[in-house]
Amino acid sequence: MLRTSLFLVAAMAGVAHVSAEPSPDYAKQIDQWRAQRLARLTAPDGWLSLVGLHWLKPGASTVGSAADSDVVLNAGPAHLGTLTWSADGKVRIALADGSGALIDGKPAASAELLDDSHDAPTRVSFGSAGFYLIDRAGRKGLRVKDPDAATRAHFLGLDAFPIDPSWRIEAKWIPFEPAHELEIPTVIGTVENYPVPGKAVFERDGHTYEILPVIEVPGDQELFVIFADRTSGKETYGAARFLYAPMPKDGKLVLDFNKAYNPPCAFTPYATCPLAPPENRLDLRVTAGEKKYRGAEH
Repeated sequence: MLRTSLFLVAAMAGVAHVSAEPSPDYAKQIDQWRAQRLARLTAPDGWLSLVGLHWLKPGASTVGSAADSDVVLNAGPAHLGTLTWSADGKVRIALADGSGALIDGKPAASAELLDDSHDAPTRVSFGSAGFYLIDRAGRKGLRVKDPDAATRAHFLGLDAFPIDPSWRIEAKWIPFEPAHELEIPTVIGTVENYPVPGKAVFERDGHTYEILPVIEVPGDQELFVIFADRTSGKETYGAARFLYAPMPKDGKLVLDFNKAYNPPCAFTPYATCPLAPPENRLDLRVTAGEKKYRGAEH
């Protein structure tokens, strides 16, 4: 975690508070973090490469770019093959003769599709594009990516607030014993449950705020924060912004809002992002991190 000797940490009424003068070293580290964030976003298989999201129905469905397909892709062969979602919850694909598609980079006639709950979901590729199976609260769909996507080719870049070290906050950490559970809605209408190991409490401009980080994936070494604030929908993306924080240490949780960033849904309509839960809608303007994407059309 980024640290600098210029941060003056004081406890006021048991609540963490941070003030600081700008640090060139700190600014350089945030600039490096932002460059890495940009590289991930614009990578050939990054979020900007999304070109489709197709929800499946149980049973058999034909898939391809032809209009008579049950699942119509905007790339690939006219008749790619047939997907079968069976009663046991498994999804298999049988490729059509002459489709030219590959399964995990190799020629194959058929395969079971492992979804994105696995470390390596099965990938079906055709030309520059391809898809893999996702599962969202029991809904199964195809996430289609293409490095030649218009969203990637015509990306307008990221805008952010000026780096402000005062938004690197060492909050007081209050653990929950046992961990609570937080219901988080998503843009596709589902609700996901995440464990909440505790709450972070901090002070800003004389007011006290609380935020609930979650454990996104069991075993993670970071906490995940989904939040909104009074800039949301105006200067920043309306649904939420994301932030990762290292695990609490010595009763503190570092929340560096200069690293707050937009979810994939800020750039593409084909993502399934979580929304900020009511508990994490802060009644203050967080003037740090990424701003609203100026190229958004959804």
